[in-house]
Amino acid sequence: MTTPIGSGDIIFLRGLAVECIIGFIDWERLVKQTVVIDLELPVDCRNASIRDEVDDTLDYKKVAKRVIAFVEASQFKLVETLAHRLALLILEEFDVAWIRLSVNKPGAIRGSRDVGMSVERTRADLPQSAAR
Repeated sequence: MTTPIGSGDIIFLRGLAVECIIGFIDWERLVKQTVVIDLELPVDCRNASIRDEVDDTLDYKKVAKRVIAFVEASQFKLVETLAHRLALLILEEFDVAWIRLSVNKPGAIRGSRDVGMSVERTRADLPQSAAR
């Protein structure tokens, strides 16, 4: 279902809060913290909008469930690692051309609402065996 270049349609998921072990400070390795994930994925919604069938588009509920399962099971030290690995997983499992993904760690820095990072990855970033 790789999206043709130029369709311009995007499915987004914003503010997905998930609990996980994240951080490199000793106490962070012992306590689950909340991360908030935003992502954008390209789709071609033309057929879905005509036929009104979920099979003709990207099922964002399936994407959300997979993101939650992966993040809850993860134990990365760096937000950067979590973002990169999650982006590659979504690219591989959902056969999209690219992904824009942010991982925010609310309250990580005193005085700030949140801190985090964003990545953009394409199928070219997948290991050769998964890139097809």
